[in-house]
Amino acid sequence: MSAHDCVQSSLAAALRAPALPVAGGDFAHGGGEAERRMAVHRNTFIVSLVDALADAFPVSQALVGEPFFRAMARERVLADPPRSPVLTDYARGMPDFIAAFAPAARVPYLADVARIEALRIQAYHAADAAPLPHAAYHALLASPSSLHRTRAVLHPACAWFRSPHAACTLWEAHQDLSRPSDAALEDVDATRAEDTLVARPGLDVVVQCLPAGALELLDALRDGLTLGHAFQQARHAVPLLDDGALFAVLVVHGLVVALDPLPEP
Repeated sequence: MSAHDCVQSSLAAALRAPALPVAGGDFAHGGGEAERRMAVHRNTFIVSLVDALADAFPVSQALVGEPFFRAMARERVLADPPRSPVLTDYARGMPDFIAAFAPAARVPYLADVARIEALRIQAYHAADAAPLPHAAYHALLASPSSLHRTRAVLHPACAWFRSPHAACTLWEAHQDLSRPSDAALEDVDATRAEDTLVARPGLDVVVQCLPAGALELLDALRDGLTLGHAFQQARHAVPLLDDGALFAVLVVHGLVVALDPLPEP
């Protein structure tokens, strides 16, 4: 490692840990003045990242209050600073940090609400793709036997997950408010399990609670099963499955971008 790289590395470490000295460079010597200057840089570094996380997770912050969220975000910055200049990548790790952050355990649904916010960022920056036109679905349904020989290519800007909490409903309750902290949550049963879809078929990111069986269907399609076998897998998980409702999820949210017919046996 060159002398310049050594200075850069020690400077980066000192920004996170006040007790660490800086090897070489302008901060290596100078006593109290050098430490004062380093403290200014350290504070700017931490506060700017905390601000970025607060902007990326407004609902999560509203659920626990600004002081708690900023203190938690600060702990995340100190424990696990960004390894890339792309802060959208850094935001993706926040839900896992919250899930492991002991003081947040009093709000058991917080990590899953944060997961929705992280997936929204991910969907916004994902690749564009044109959803499958409705005519292609009509042609597919006109020949039901083809469902077992056709795989679906899913949109790159969609993701889904299962939560043991009403994460989707909690997130929705905070939308279209001038202040997210004004959300009325008295009638929300936070203990109700929900499956959540986050997708961006066009310009706007949508968040939607999924009907029963949709998560199993999407899992199967992601794993390469044909549409027919994917519906069978969903039906195995949910015996009274509403096939029409699941097809509507695929169509309305533009989750399929292409069909991949398998060769005839």
